[in-house]
Amino acid sequence: LHRFGLHYAEIRNLWGTYNTELPLDKIYEARKLLDQHGIRTAILDTGFFKVNMPPDNAAGQKEIDKQWALLDRAFERAHVLGTDRIRIFAFQYPQCGRPDEKQYPRIIELLKEAARRAGRQKIRLALENVGRSYVATAQDSARILKAISDETLALTWDPNNSAQSGGLRPFPEGYRLLDPQRIIHVHLRDYRKGSSGKTEWCGVGEGDFDHEGQFKALLEEGYNETWSLETHFRIGGSKAKASEFSIKALLKKIQEV
Repeated sequence: LHRFGLHYAEIRNLWGTYNTELPLDKIYEARKLLDQHGIRTAILDTGFFKVNMPPDNAAGQKEIDKQWALLDRAFERAHVLGTDRIRIFAFQYPQCGRPDEKQYPRIIELLKEAARRAGRQKIRLALENVGRSYVATAQDSARILKAISDETLALTWDPNNSAQSGGLRPFPEGYRLLDPQRIIHVHLRDYRKGSSGKTEWCGVGEGDFDHEGQFKALLEEGYNETWSLETHFRIGGSKAKASEFSIKALLKKIQEV
């Protein structure tokens, strides 16, 4: 990070373990290391609601209770790491299945309850759109944000996930559906359509995503939040090399905006 003049990190795994599964003493240790190196936590990643939609019965309620316990752990860790942003999801549907339209009212009510709990902690929830989720595309994201007016619930906008999930072209068409004031984090990388028609990940600048257009549009709306590079491809088998390639490309594009 220091090599490129960067001072924020999105925290997911620490010492090979998801942060919400680590004891708090390890989180305090991580905070100490971050402070020593001048790195601030941009957002805390969680797997909250990244599970198949539980049935609406007693067994399903036990699964929901596990998710509330996970959220409580996330609140603790966010406070220790000095961030008021937590990344969450909006449930999954079964592998090879399709979203069940009848589930959306229940998902909306559970997200409203999550937002109420987060509000009491003075934390905002950044819902990420991701494949095989009930919120996968820009269209899905816009639908949920319209249904939940509580701005404690906001968005981690992942345009590449939206493209992979078959939504509109993420920029500008998909982005135009969103309320930019409720985007509080953005995931960056690049994608292109392979010969089979499937979306494949690639280095920034080698694919189809209009980074410059997205940067300009958000900045024109007064965006003053964080961005993360999420590397999903490799160069010579190395994610580190792929990340360095994309960081350099992103910084060049930022300078051109």
